Amino acid sequence: MPASVFDSAYLHKFFGDKDLGALFSDSAELRAMLVVEGALAKAQASVGVIPEAAAEAINKDALSVTIDPGGLADATATNGVLVPALVAAFRKEMHNAEAAQYVHWGATTQDIIDTGLVLRLRRVIAIYEDRLTAAITGLADLADTHRALPMAARTWGVVATPTSLGAVIAGWGGPLIRHLHRLRALKSELLIVSLSGAAGTLSAMEPEGTEIRARLAEGLGLGDPGASWHSTRDGMAAFAAWMAGVTGTMAKMGEDLQNMVRSGEIRLAGGGSSSTMPQKQNPVALALLTALARQMVGLSTNMTAAIQHRDQRDGAAWLVEWMTLPQMCIGTGKAVSMCADIAGRIDPQPDTLRGAVDDGLGLIYAEALSFHMARLMPRPVAQAKVKELCLQANAMQSPLANLAAREWPDTEFGALFTPEAQLADAPSEADRFVAAARAL
Repeated sequence: MPASVFDSAYLHKFFGDKDLGALFSDSAELRAMLVVEGALAKAQASVGVIPEAAAEAINKDALSVTIDPGGLADATATNGVLVPALVAAFRKEMHNAEAAQYVHWGATTQDIIDTGLVLRLRRVIAIYEDRLTAAITGLADLADTHRALPMAARTWGVVATPTSLGAVIAGWGGPLIRHLHRLRALKSELLIVSLSGAAGTLSAMEPEGTEIRARLAEGLGLGDPGASWHSTRDGMAAFAAWMAGVTGTMAKMGEDLQNMVRSGEIRLAGGGSSSTMPQKQNPVALALLTALARQMVGLSTNMTAAIQHRDQRDGAAWLVEWMTLPQMCIGTGKAVSMCADIAGRIDPQPDTLRGAVDDGLGLIYAEALSFHMARLMPRPVAQAKVKELCLQANAMQSPLANLAAREWPDTEFGALFTPEAQLADAPSEADRFVAAARAL
């Protein structure tokens, strides 16, 4: 088994995500940091801290040079960070000693790495928004089609009362809408520049430091935090918690579908084959949704612990983020993509769904019967009598409806012993989800 399933030659297509993986490659990180160096030079030149000609040369070369990540390995192994080696390599590639001296003027490693990360996270979030919207739309279409299709609701793993498939799907999709809103709210605190200098005071750029930060933010299309966040990592931890939450919601859908596939209530088009059983089509996508969510729980814990940055900058906590956040972003991207795909492959089996509601004894209607009779007698009496009839139905293998008619021959039950009569708010719950999804 490789050290990382996301980088494995044979596992990366199963666990990984091409679009998200590209954003966390060595070359993507270097490119983002060079963009920051170029934008920083422009911001500094705009307030007269460095010469305009030098800034133009730095920004132009930052957007065009190519630096081999492997060539930075030895220095990074010594320094623990790659920016010193990157800056040295960039200056060498510039072939302009006069301009090169102004590269990275007054900034510190963490400014460049964190802002470069934020530039990539902006794209990550855009991908999540698009994919979440697609997943929600697919589930809404399904919920609309099957808003009143009866099925058995289960509590503690046991058949409880009737519900509708549309309501169950709304239970999967509704939280995704809320996750989408939370993600959009997170952007303002996450998509911000980092420019604070060596110890968070911008001392090497003062008195223009805060103005430079504002102009850097404007140049990159990011927010200005108005302060240092070198050791204030609540935004990153909140993003990690969001990823754990959204993958957990999708895993709940996967777990429900796993049970419904097993019972034959749902068929899931596509699937994996067995090495020995020709008839099998394994719902591997559902298992992967759950596995990714469980992995996110552990990784999110690491990110929460990394809030504990000592002093004004802390190496250990920061390194934990490097090892954790990329895996979370890629795994979450895969999960959201799979959720949208699975929504389009769900094939409900109406006869099987209805069959699970009533096995012939009609015990699923016991609650409805007890409340129906509670209008004619004290509820404890009605509940006790219905419970007794349920025991008789099991013992005699006789339908509850027949026993109720014999016990209370003068009572009109109407359609009480039908699933449609017991759906209550379920179809409306589906309708509300559909309306909210389409309002997006």
